[in-house]
Amino acid sequence: MTRDILFVPYKATLDLLSVQEAMDVCEEVYRMHARDSVVWSSPPAFKMDVAEGFNNHWHVKAALLKDIPTTGVRLYNYYDDGVRNTVGYLDCTRYVVLSDPKTGEAEAIVDEHWNYAIRSTAAAVVALKWMGPLDRARPLTLGLVGIGTMGVNALRCLLTLYRFKEIRCTSRRLETRKAFAEKWSKELGIPVVPMDTIEEVVRGADIAVGGTTSTDIMTREQWLGPGATFISLARRELDPDGWAKMDKVVIDSWVFNSIQKEFKKMIEAGQFSREQLHGEICDVVAGKVKGREREDERILVHTTGLVSQDVAIAHYVYQKAKAKGLGTWLPAAG
Repeated sequence: MTRDILFVPYKATLDLLSVQEAMDVCEEVYRMHARDSVVWSSPPAFKMDVAEGFNNHWHVKAALLKDIPTTGVRLYNYYDDGVRNTVGYLDCTRYVVLSDPKTGEAEAIVDEHWNYAIRSTAAAVVALKWMGPLDRARPLTLGLVGIGTMGVNALRCLLTLYRFKEIRCTSRRLETRKAFAEKWSKELGIPVVPMDTIEEVVRGADIAVGGTTSTDIMTREQWLGPGATFISLARRELDPDGWAKMDKVVIDSWVFNSIQKEFKKMIEAGQFSREQLHGEICDVVAGKVKGREREDERILVHTTGLVSQDVAIAHYVYQKAKAKGLGTWLPAAG
């Protein structure tokens, strides 16, 4: 008998996935990659970008996770005219469709606005368990370049690993960074200081996070002091000339980064190569590649995002929703 399909809406996902749970799932998926138990779609991503008259962008990705097992297709649609980008807006299409890989039967449709937002940072921050500052007890200085969804969620993830004595932040608008500083100073009980420039935020920071929507180069390598860990969550957060000057560079996937325009351009220009890569995060997590070995190492952690983690998180949320009786059952065609 064909099973009905569980729809898990956005509001339900907020109660079904914590920051720590997202980090745990991302870590386990890295272990799956190290075991070579993830199957990618071919091609790894399908895109439809229609600029003239629409500024509309469709992205579709898929993966099969043998260890769960589940198959998931992630699809999202957004508007971007170069000025206004709605990729994180709640009214944009953003779902993961899950099915049983042994039968092909549909299992769930999961809204992934929250899942995606926290996965985008959890997948990078979890790498700091191996690549971040060695002394977890020492209060650190954190720099946030960009305080939108990625900046806020990076902070939430980092607070599960470290204590901070000061947080510096910057953004395009003065009023935005002032409001952010006031809110988080009160919530955390530590100084959160709005800065006018990126350099002021990054210089002297133990950990710095680049999470903007800009296509411009945001942070310069020479601003990063000894022992600094820089988390790059998007496009060109660290200048391409600086990558090879870092002591260690780890990324989530060479294959998936290589299909990104900015990363591909950097490689083709000879600014960085696979030989200069310290390793992929999955190999660090699995112990195949060493993490940080000295406090003074400058380390870059860069992620573009893995659909395998999106699928695994969606499946985790689906299982919890089913167990708690949350979501809406949709009638299957049969």
